[in-house]
Amino acid sequence: MSRLELRGIAKRYGAVDALAGADLTVPSGALLAVLGPSGCGKTTLLRCVAGFERLDAGEIAVDGRTVAGPGVHTPPERRHIVIVPQEGALFPHLSVRDNVGYGLSREERRSDRVEEVLTLVGLSGYGDRMPHHLSGGQQQRVAVARALAPRPSVILLDEPFSALDAALRTELRRDVRAALRADGATGILVTHDQGEALSVADQVAVMREGRVLQSGPAVEVYRAPADAWVAAFVGEAVFLRAGNGVRPVTGGTALSTALGPITVAELPGGTGDLTVMVRPEQIRVTTASAGPAVTATAIGHDFHGHDATVTLHLADGTRITARVPGHAVPVTVGATVGVQVEGVCRAWRDRA
Repeated sequence: MSRLELRGIAKRYGAVDALAGADLTVPSGALLAVLGPSGCGKTTLLRCVAGFERLDAGEIAVDGRTVAGPGVHTPPERRHIVIVPQEGALFPHLSVRDNVGYGLSREERRSDRVEEVLTLVGLSGYGDRMPHHLSGGQQQRVAVARALAPRPSVILLDEPFSALDAALRTELRRDVRAALRADGATGILVTHDQGEALSVADQVAVMREGRVLQSGPAVEVYRAPADAWVAAFVGEAVFLRAGNGVRPVTGGTALSTALGPITVAELPGGTGDLTVMVRPEQIRVTTASAGPAVTATAIGHDFHGHDATVTLHLADGTRITARVPGHAVPVTVGATVGVQVEGVCRAWRDRA
């Protein structure tokens, strides 16, 4: 297991700052998912860590050993860092066993390492098969096994599940995560899928315009985003202006909003206007006769199977979205319902 540190790394392509002073730390044995919109620098970050690109500034260290920095550029083959691309890129003329053992020494190939990693990725007994006899998901499993085989310091996964259908993607990413954990591998997963990042990674980093805006445990990034942009990018969010009513309550401070009193864990300092973020699943929809603090008009209901989203108009004209269980009785469009916010929310102040 190895600790990976990125300190202020920068990479420019002409006038474009692909990376503009990005900082990241991946603890030993952890999997960190990097999220961000297209062009934010995710792939460039991976290429710099792998050694395919030279840094213009900053430093990359593995277990305290600098592999990239001022006057230092360790070539890719000496970094002991491997990458799994979107497509497995297997050698079509080699068997599964030979693909997995390709980067191993002759002695290592004679050991049980190839079978060990094939078992980790759920392909025990597949060693003699050829790549064209495998499904897309199985080929990706072989690619992960090949990356794990030489016991790299760091494994990089560049959207390895994006070409697979939803059900297979869910199964594969769960099994791959288990394989990485069983082998003690330190990894970075680049993905555009927020759900994938939150469900599979130990930590999540959110990038924008070449910088890391926030990095931390997945639950922390989701529940306590650094700012409104991160909140909206990592999941869905409802933003409400807070009025002048502020009072202390158990577990935080209650703010007056169009959705009634909302508890925030911490009241931000400063003098600017307050904005409160509510996740849609925190909004409870009830019958109007249940006596809630606030009523709303349902203007839309979208069923997704495991859950449903209800679009609501509040009395002041604010439009919000609530997420309710899929088994709940569908809300009739045009009906008046009650709405309440459950749990603790997040608040920010606008700059004065």
